[in-house]
Amino acid sequence: MGARVVGDAGTGTVVVFYRPDDGCIARANRLASFGPCVVVDNTEQVRDAAALGLVPHIVYLPNGANLGIATAINQGVGALIARGCTQAILFDQDSEPSDELLLTLPRTMESELARGVKVALIGPAYEDGRLGGVAPFVRFGMLRLQRIAPVGTRPVEVDFLITSGSCLNLAAWPEIGPMDDALFIDFVDLEWCVRARKHGFSVLGAPALKLKHSLGGEPVRVFGRAYPGHGAVRHYYQFRNAIALLRRGYMPWSWKSTELVKLPGRLVIYALFMSPRTEHLKMALLGIWHGLTGRLGALSRG
Repeated sequence: MGARVVGDAGTGTVVVFYRPDDGCIARANRLASFGPCVVVDNTEQVRDAAALGLVPHIVYLPNGANLGIATAINQGVGALIARGCTQAILFDQDSEPSDELLLTLPRTMESELARGVKVALIGPAYEDGRLGGVAPFVRFGMLRLQRIAPVGTRPVEVDFLITSGSCLNLAAWPEIGPMDDALFIDFVDLEWCVRARKHGFSVLGAPALKLKHSLGGEPVRVFGRAYPGHGAVRHYYQFRNAIALLRRGYMPWSWKSTELVKLPGRLVIYALFMSPRTEHLKMALLGIWHGLTGRLGALSRG
C-alpha cells in the first residue's frame, strides 16, 4: 500500500544528513508524507536506510564520507529532477518546517511564475530564538548589509537566502548550474544566489512564512550581541570561502565591501571569545591562507 501524500507530487524535498539522531530520522519521515523525499547522508560510515528507520519510499543516498553540503544538495536535486519534480525544498537535518510552509511555499513560487516573475529561489524568514528571534531578509549594500523586515504577505526581492527552507525552481537549475562543490560548506547558498541573479533570476523572501532554524551551536555574546557559535574547523571554511569569493570577479562589490568590513571583527571575536582560542585563531588564519592560495574542497589534515 502506497504512502499517503498530502502535498504536491511535483515538489520534492532534499534533506542532508550528517551523523543523524532519531529526531532527524523522524523529521525526514514526516517530509516524505508531503511528496518525493531524498535524503543524502554525509555520515562517514555507509548506512542502510531500513536500519536507520527511514520509511521505504525515501530515496536514500549514503556517501560514506562527508562530501560537503554543496555536493549533497547537488546529488539530492539531481535525484528529484530524475523523478520529474519541478520544485525542490532544501532542508538541514534539524529544520522543522510547518505544514503551512511545506504546502504554501511551492504554491507561492507557482503564483510568482504565473505572474511572469523569473524566480530561481523563494524562501521563508528564519527564526532563531537564541539570536534574537526572526531574522530580517538581506540585500547587499556598500559597507553594510541592508536589512528588510519580514512583514506583509507579498514576496520581496532579496540578494540571498539561507539554504534550509528554500524552494528551488528546478527549471532554472540547468541555466544557473549546481552548487559550487569546491566551497564544501559556508557561503554555498550565497554564491549560488549571486549566480542566479547574474542570470536574470529573482531570489524572493516570503515574509508570511517562518522557519525555526538554529544557526550553528550555542551563541557567544560579545558586548551584548549574540554571534553564532561554531567549531574551529567551521571557522576555517568561513574565512577560506569568504577570501576565495572576494577574489572572484562576478561577486558584487556591494557584498565584497561588506565582507571586508566584517572579516577583521570576526577574526577578533573568534580568537578572543571562543574556546579554545588558539585553535580558532589558527584555523581562521589557515582558512585565510588557503583562500588566498586557491586551496578549496574538503580540509585535508595531511
